[in-house]
Amino acid sequence: MARLLVSHDGGDRGEATSSSISREEMLRFAPQAVSLEAYDLLAEVDVFMARGLSTETIFIELLAPAARYLGEQWTADRLDFLDVTMGLWRLQEVLREVAARTAPHPAPGSGRRILFSPMPGDQHTFGTAMIDECFSRAGWNSSLLIDPSRALILSNVAGTEYDIVGLTVSCDCHIGQLKSLIVAIRNVSRNPNVRVMLGGRLLTEDPGLASLAGADATAATALGALELAEQLVAAPFNAAFA
Repeated sequence: MARLLVSHDGGDRGEATSSSISREEMLRFAPQAVSLEAYDLLAEVDVFMARGLSTETIFIELLAPAARYLGEQWTADRLDFLDVTMGLWRLQEVLREVAARTAPHPAPGSGRRILFSPMPGDQHTFGTAMIDECFSRAGWNSSLLIDPSRALILSNVAGTEYDIVGLTVSCDCHIGQLKSLIVAIRNVSRNPNVRVMLGGRLLTEDPGLASLAGADATAATALGALELAEQLVAAPFNAAFA
């Protein structure tokens, strides 16, 4: 059955509006994840929330790009591993606090199940936690694995009938390792029509890796991932996407 990769970047936001966060604002905020404690960083986020911005906007236009910024600084040797790790931990603490105190307004539950997991060995899991929260708030029955082994991922897929498995790939892993895991997921899945989506830093840099690894789709943003997930589940298993 054919599986054609779908790549979706969520579109361009263009100029910032009163209901959005500009890149300049994000760039002022991002370094504070390294210099401030989590409580003080949350106070900075409160300034944005006081403007009436939605929780999803905070996630997608502030916290997620700030996490990418830290990764870029690490790649460029401007921040060390400890700084990036602590910065991402603080961002994740902020994510949890914002999510906990803002009630979601999900669409009526569809019963659709999705499992999110970082690749085994990935040490930075902020993006995985954020995408899980976004799908949960959109009405999906979303499950999250943190610091999983390959065996744990496969046991979850074998034990629950997930519609989609979403893997985030942030560390530099060999394409063969990723492809092998996707093949194993399809082989053991309780759902014979399971779809596999990929995301994370490596996919943002090279979306073509998803096709090489045998995945069904990749998306650069949470909104793009939500849109694609709906399309993947709704379409016949052997359908091709243009």
